[in-house]
Amino acid sequence: MASQALGATPNRWAERLRPLLQEQHPWQKYLSLGLSLALLAALGSKLSSIGLAGLVRGVPASPVFWIAFAAYYFALPASEWLIFRRLWNIPRTGFAALLRKLVSNEILFGYSGEAYFYGWARRHAKMAAAPFGAIKDVSILSAVAGNLMTLAMLALAWPVIGEVAPEFHGHTVALSAAVIMGLSLALLAFSHRIFSLSRSDLKMIFGVHAGRLLLTTLLSGVMWHSALPAVPMGSLLLLATLQLLVTRLPFVPNKDIVFASVALFLIGHDGAIGPLIAMIAGLILLVHLLLGAVLTLSELAKAHRS
Repeated sequence: MASQALGATPNRWAERLRPLLQEQHPWQKYLSLGLSLALLAALGSKLSSIGLAGLVRGVPASPVFWIAFAAYYFALPASEWLIFRRLWNIPRTGFAALLRKLVSNEILFGYSGEAYFYGWARRHAKMAAAPFGAIKDVSILSAVAGNLMTLAMLALAWPVIGEVAPEFHGHTVALSAAVIMGLSLALLAFSHRIFSLSRSDLKMIFGVHAGRLLLTTLLSGVMWHSALPAVPMGSLLLLATLQLLVTRLPFVPNKDIVFASVALFLIGHDGAIGPLIAMIAGLILLVHLLLGAVLTLSELAKAHRS
């Protein structure tokens, strides 16, 4: 009898907690409102830092560049929409929420977008009663896939790094690679304690992230090559590796701006590459600002009507 009572306890607790998980709490609305207001403030402060006139003059006219740029920008939210469509069957409107997640992470600070998306998912409790575990697993696997892709690109670019940026060649890069590998192996070793989704879902998520990283790396090369066909492929390979390394840095806003600064520092002797990287970073920031303003104002208007 005692064993039966103990065995039934988790089920009874699950029944008691289920209404709480599905209930809409006031803090969820305040969290979303606070993040929206913070994002609007950040968008306003960033808008003044963009030199629109110089940015427009440096934009390539090639349609190949613009197609690659659009595909590059929307690759992350599109891949995450596919993932959460599989996990939760989210509606098409979920793509706008994932765009807001991207903009918040890049304009505010890392993982603020996850906080926003968590609030959005909780407001759709019928779709996802306990979204935290899924959002956590998707974010972790994105980091693991990015780490492994970075190591692969680092191995390919190793000879080029020695020629173009010898100050980054040697023990520093080896130590960074060891840290990245160690973190990834630790996450995989304790996966049974860290992840909450099924193994089939985890494989699907990792596959989508890996495919997205391969695609965005290729699209970066297409953008750079369409704008500067005379630049050696070795330099483009180094830039693709640098871009992956910079995106591995947590809690750093405006990673594209940081990448442009690093690229200018490492290969500033090439007068063509530096302005191109800065121009693409400025374009991405401009799209962040425009989409962020539209999505945030639209959400605030809906909240006011409700």
